[in-house]
Amino acid sequence: MPTRTARTAWDGGLQDGSGQVELTSSGLGTFDVSFPKRASEDGGGVTNPEELVGAAHSACYAMSLAAALGKVNATPHSMDVTAHVSVGMSAAGLGLTGIELVVRAEVEGIDNAAFLEAAEAAKINCPISKALTGVPITLDAALITA
Repeated sequence: MPTRTARTAWDGGLQDGSGQVELTSSGLGTFDVSFPKRASEDGGGVTNPEELVGAAHSACYAMSLAAALGKVNATPHSMDVTAHVSVGMSAAGLGLTGIELVVRAEVEGIDNAAFLEAAEAAKINCPISKALTGVPITLDAALITA
């Protein structure tokens, strides 16, 4: 697998500065970042590291679940995966305090128990989940019908 690259250009201090995150490998875009807006409830119209972690985790998990379902000969028709990434203060300082993965999937050829088993295996085997082993990760998975 190739190495992927992103970069951030930052100007100023933490409270008065701002930056731009660039998706360098894909060239798909550049996104503004700011610490005060990161800490605001609505995000202030810019992205932040937690949102980017959530994007990476939800995409990785969807791929991992598709692979897990393929191993049991199930056919996924659609999956909606959301990653809720929480950040907060602890004795160690500011950090990720939890990630909740929520998946709703329409899958052919699998019962609920087997789906939940595949969903849990996907959470464990997702490379982003593996990279985030220091963060509690929970899973809310459910099959939906067409």
